[in-house]
Amino acid sequence: MTENDALVADPVRTAWALSDPLLTEYYDTEWGLVVRDERGMFERLTLEAFQAGLSWLTILKRREALRAAFVGFDVDKVALFTPEDVERLLADTSILRNRAKIEATIKNAQATIALRQDGGLAEFIWSFKPEATPEPHTMAEIPSTSPESVALSKALKKRGFSFVGPTTMFALMEAVGIVDTHIMTSHRRGISGVWPR
Repeated sequence: MTENDALVADPVRTAWALSDPLLTEYYDTEWGLVVRDERGMFERLTLEAFQAGLSWLTILKRREALRAAFVGFDVDKVALFTPEDVERLLADTSILRNRAKIEATIKNAQATIALRQDGGLAEFIWSFKPEATPEPHTMAEIPSTSPESVALSKALKKRGFSFVGPTTMFALMEAVGIVDTHIMTSHRRGISGVWPR
């Protein structure tokens, strides 16, 4: 089945949500809903960073293991991880054993704590909400970056974050409701309440 066939077969969902039941569940129950708390935003930021170069399905399959590895994405606890913790995680076969991404998660936790004096991670990321959101009718019309995701990437890097490139940040913005890229016929369009249907 091609993406176009999938869109014809199920016009209410984007094609990527049809390839596996786990993706369909994620699309139908979580993707695009508003996240405004620190832990929730840190988790999404971490998952998007781990996804770089991989499929989202790969991340979803390891999400619970990643939650366990990073103590429920508790920012204060992750920020205190030591080189010994890095080695422990590199030996954990249930997660994605990538040293750079593990070390970035610890660094990002430390940077998240530093952001608290300026309103916190979630508020900082939401401050890059655009004035308008895409209105795609097909998958081909969905962008992979935006001026806002480029600006967010630069701003987070200045604050000490890693694995926060423009494409990764656009994916984060989609995941937490900052932009709505559900196709216009999707039953999830406008579900965040941030953008009207």
